[in-house]
Amino acid sequence: MKNKLILIFFAFSSVAFSQTIKKPLVSAITVKDLKSDLYQMAGDHFNGREAGTLDELKVSMWLADKAKEAGMSPAGDDGTFFQFFDLYRHQVTSNTKFKIGQKEYKLWSEVLIAETTNSRVEAPLLFIDTTIDAVEKAEVKGKAVVILASKEGISDEISLFDRRYPGLFKQKYYELLASKGAAALIIVADELGEKSWSQVEPQMTRGIYGIEGNRDKIPVPARMPAFWLHNDQLEFLKNTKEHLLAEVISETYKYPSVNVVGKIEGIDVKLKNEYVLFSGHQDHDGVRQKYGQDSIYNGADDNASMCAAMLGIARAYKKQPGKRTALFVFHGSEERGLLGSSWYASHPTVPEKDIIAVLNGDMIGRNDVNQAALLGSSAPHENSSDLVAIAKRANDEGPKFELDKLWDKPEHPEYFFFRSDHIPYVRKGIPAVFFTSVLHSQYHTPMDESENIDYVKLHKMTEWIYRTGWMLSNETERPKILPKVKLER
Repeated sequence: MKNKLILIFFAFSSVAFSQTIKKPLVSAITVKDLKSDLYQMAGDHFNGREAGTLDELKVSMWLADKAKEAGMSPAGDDGTFFQFFDLYRHQVTSNTKFKIGQKEYKLWSEVLIAETTNSRVEAPLLFIDTTIDAVEKAEVKGKAVVILASKEGISDEISLFDRRYPGLFKQKYYELLASKGAAALIIVADELGEKSWSQVEPQMTRGIYGIEGNRDKIPVPARMPAFWLHNDQLEFLKNTKEHLLAEVISETYKYPSVNVVGKIEGIDVKLKNEYVLFSGHQDHDGVRQKYGQDSIYNGADDNASMCAAMLGIARAYKKQPGKRTALFVFHGSEERGLLGSSWYASHPTVPEKDIIAVLNGDMIGRNDVNQAALLGSSAPHENSSDLVAIAKRANDEGPKFELDKLWDKPEHPEYFFFRSDHIPYVRKGIPAVFFTSVLHSQYHTPMDESENIDYVKLHKMTEWIYRTGWMLSNETERPKILPKVKLER
C-alpha cells in the first residue's frame, strides 16, 4: 500500500510539474502572419505613421482591430484599446527675424534656427576658434559667439552622421557658452554642415515635441538662441563691426496622440493580476525629404517589425494563456522623444506595482540572421539580472542568437540603450530589457520597407521575445530589480 501511494504521489507530481512548465506554443507564430501584418502596417497607405497626424490615428485603429482579431481584450482607457494623450508641438514661426547690421537673412534658406525658443537679442559678434579651450578662455558674456563648425572630436561612426552632425556640433558647445552668459550662438557651416543643410532644415522647421509635464512648454526664461549660417558668410562675420539683431518667435499647439493597449488574461487565480508588458512603437517619420523618388518613411523595421511580432505573440497566448496576464502596449509618438511610453509609464492602465517586467523590441527584422542584441543586459544599464538571465535562457532554448555585447556598452557612440521605449519604465524601477537587431543603412530613410525585412530573422526574434515572456508569465517568482542603473548618457 505504501509503495502504491508513493507511485500515485509521483504520478500526480509529474502531471502538476508538466502543467507548471508547459512549453511555449511557438508553432502559433508563423512567418505568413508576420509578413502579412508587416506589409499592411508599413504600406504607403499609412504615409509613414507620423505622430500627431491623422495617419497615426488611422494606424492605431488598424492596430486595435488586429489586436482584437489576435485575441486581445481592451486594456486602454474606458474599456477601449486606446489611451489618448496630448502631444505638444513647439515651432518657430515665420515672424522670426535675423539681421546683422542692415543685412537681413531669409529664414530657413539663409539662416537655420537651431533652438526653438522665444528670445530677442541684440549683441556684438565675437568670432572664436573651434576648440573647447578657446571657448573656455574667451570673454563671451553678452556676445553673439560665432564659431566655424568642425567634426573634430565628434564620432562619425554613427548612423545618419550627415543628418545628425549639426545637432552633435551644437551640443558640443551650446551648454558651455550658455553657462558663460553668451547672448547667442552662431554656427557657420563647414563643408559637412553645407551637405547637411537640406536634411536638417525640415527637422528644425518641424520644431520640438512634448507631453504634459515633459517639454509641454517653451522654457521660461528663454534659452539662448542658436543659428546656422552658410559658409560664404564666414569672412563677413569675422570682420564686421555690426551687431546681431534677432528675434526668435515660437508658438505652441497640440495634437492628439495615442497608445494602443490590449491584454490576454492569465489563468492563475492569483498571478493573473500581474503583468508581463510587451512593448513596441507604432509611429514613424511620416512624409519627408525625398531619397530618389520616394518620400514616405514607411518604418517597416522601425517599428512595424515589433508591432507584427506583438500580434504574433498575442496569437500564441490566446491559444495557450500563461499564468500571468500578457499586456501589449503599442506606444505612440516614440519618434518624437519616447513620449507615448513616457505617458504610459506615468499613467499605466494597470497598477504599476503589478507590472513585473517590460520586454521592449525595436527594429528586430534586419542584419545577420544569427546575431541580435539584448540591451540592458550588462552594467551600467542592467536593472534586473533575474530578467536578463531569463532572456538569455530563452535564447538558449530557442533561436540561439550570438548576442552582440558592443551595443550595450556605455561608450558605444550610438547610445542606443537610451533611444527606445523601455527607458521610461527603467526610470520607474520596473525590470526591463530591449531586444533589437540594431541599426542598418536604411534606418530612418524611405528605403526601410517591407520587402527589405528578413522574415526568418523576424520570426526568430519574435520567438525569442515570446519565449522570454512565456517564462516570465509562468515563473513562481517575479524578477528582482537592481539599484544604481545608469540613466544618463
